[in-house]
Amino acid sequence: MKTKIFAFFAVLLFAIPAKADLAIDVSGAMRDPMPIAIPEMIHDGFFIGQQGNKIRKVVEADLERSGLFRIIDEDSYIQEFSSMSQEPEFIDWKAIKAQALVQSAIEEAENGQLKVSFRLWDVYGENQVAGQSYTTTKDNWRRIAHVIADTIYEHLTGEKGYFDTRIVYVSESGPATRRIKRLAIMDQDGENHKFLTDGSSMALTPRFSPNLQKITYMSYANNSPRVYLLDIESGQRMLLGNFPGMTFAPRFSPDSSKILLSYASGGKTNIYEMDLKTRKNKQLTYGRAIDTSPSYSPDGSQIVFNSDRGGNQQLYVMNADGSDAKRISFGTGRYATPVWSPRGDYIAFTKMANGQFYIGVMYPDGTGERLLASGYLVEGPTWSPNGRVLMYFRQDRGTGRSTPPVKLYSIDLTGYNERQIITPADASDPAWSPLLP
Repeated sequence: MKTKIFAFFAVLLFAIPAKADLAIDVSGAMRDPMPIAIPEMIHDGFFIGQQGNKIRKVVEADLERSGLFRIIDEDSYIQEFSSMSQEPEFIDWKAIKAQALVQSAIEEAENGQLKVSFRLWDVYGENQVAGQSYTTTKDNWRRIAHVIADTIYEHLTGEKGYFDTRIVYVSESGPATRRIKRLAIMDQDGENHKFLTDGSSMALTPRFSPNLQKITYMSYANNSPRVYLLDIESGQRMLLGNFPGMTFAPRFSPDSSKILLSYASGGKTNIYEMDLKTRKNKQLTYGRAIDTSPSYSPDGSQIVFNSDRGGNQQLYVMNADGSDAKRISFGTGRYATPVWSPRGDYIAFTKMANGQFYIGVMYPDGTGERLLASGYLVEGPTWSPNGRVLMYFRQDRGTGRSTPPVKLYSIDLTGYNERQIITPADASDPAWSPLLP
């Protein structure tokens, strides 16, 4: 578990005036990112200055990777800051066409900790938009950077950030006929990578609990595909349920008290809900179809899933008790792996049509379908906690005997800014965590 940041709001130094007019139109910003200046952190000493530069570079990378911001080259900066009480010479920052400015400082605090402060300025409005100070251990510097980037993102877009988060995914290695698949976890930018399972048994479809303490996934331990619960901090693993057949495709409820899973037996697959406290199961779908990949709506009142009950694989929405199932996908092709946006406004999915795979979104009633990414194989979307970005895995078509790598990518909800997420080995089945506490 990551070290918790101890943060406080510095009222005297960073008092915030009335809300500024500076804001990004997230629907069109991909084509016109906001120019933002992030000067060197104010510091006293070479080594603390180096640490400050590392923090600044992570903040810049987070913001730039979102596609909403353009970091102005620091060689063009005119003003230099010597203290946090020094206000900007706005004419200097307007001259290089900066719309936003981040002023920051780093110093050593008591007990060998770091204190990092920043102020966010609206250059053309000539006022301060945000200002905070954070104190934490030195090895927690990356989290400070992500939290600062989240604060900047939130104040300039009006939406929560997503940088102080983690990704759990399936790390793949070995030849195609003997593929090793184990769980791995990392920060959303690919740093702080570590493995959660040893690869002795195949692991698939990991999913975060909304309270961040646990992961549910399917494992082939003892050559029996079953759903397990894994405590991230302790490493303790627990089998969920005593089903005689195969269980797979797990997903937590919004309050982390229940898990949805699919149970395959006798040629049919149905969706069950398990209460994690009582361990009691409730069957939600019935019949001889294949019903799978369930995902709750953010308020827990509905469930989206895919089913072939109508003849081919389509998306359906039902009430959380299994009643009133209605088909919502009617486009060409087959639909799979639906997942409800954290904001409740969209459902993301994988689509297969005309020999291609697609990542798309639609409204919960099935209208407004949009395809965001396509390829030989693109699959398994997962939402950022603010519902603005999707992550998924991609594999290109092979040539000859070569097997192309499997990689993680992210893309904005607008369909712009597709970017690869670097991992040590091949990667699939990503799941995005909520913001860290």
